[in-house]
Amino acid sequence: MTGGAWSVLAVPFLAAAALLVLAGAPKVVRPGDLVRALRSTGLPAPAVGVRVFAAVEVLAGVAAVVVPSRVTGAAVAVLYAGFTAFVARALLRGGVLSSCGCFGKADTPPTWTHAALTGAAALVGAGVAVAAPADPWQGVGTGTAAGGLALVALVGFLAWQVMAVLPSVDRRAVRSASTRRV
Repeated sequence: MTGGAWSVLAVPFLAAAALLVLAGAPKVVRPGDLVRALRSTGLPAPAVGVRVFAAVEVLAGVAAVVVPSRVTGAAVAVLYAGFTAFVARALLRGGVLSSCGCFGKADTPPTWTHAALTGAAALVGAGVAVAAPADPWQGVGTGTAAGGLALVALVGFLAWQVMAVLPSVDRRAVRSASTRRV
């Protein structure tokens, strides 16, 4: 991958990889929400299988951050493509009325915006898988790393806001909150 392409994909790729870690870790410990979410869409979901999948998700995210490569890019792409398919399935079949466990205990039902964001992350992973950087950390000094880390954290935070917080800010939620202020 040319330096220019990696410079464009690096922040969204690293943010997507970090979100894999942050979303996978709670499911390793507490698989129940994802088990219920999968079952609500007609998919089999033994708790041990969910824990193993979540552990793979965490490991893939860590590996993608440490060593961005064709393999880790493909792993990110496949995981996010699967998440996109699951969110779309849940939306089309009417399953998952509450959280899948990706963001802890927060009630985060699926949305089409969530599906679009995970789809974009899959495409970013595919971009890295097709043309991985030869040396992704070449020339990255302390200042560049600090600024890059801040940007990755911001993008990851905004993506989390879109997937975990935005679903609770619909007209019904806003109307409900405004009627309580008397």
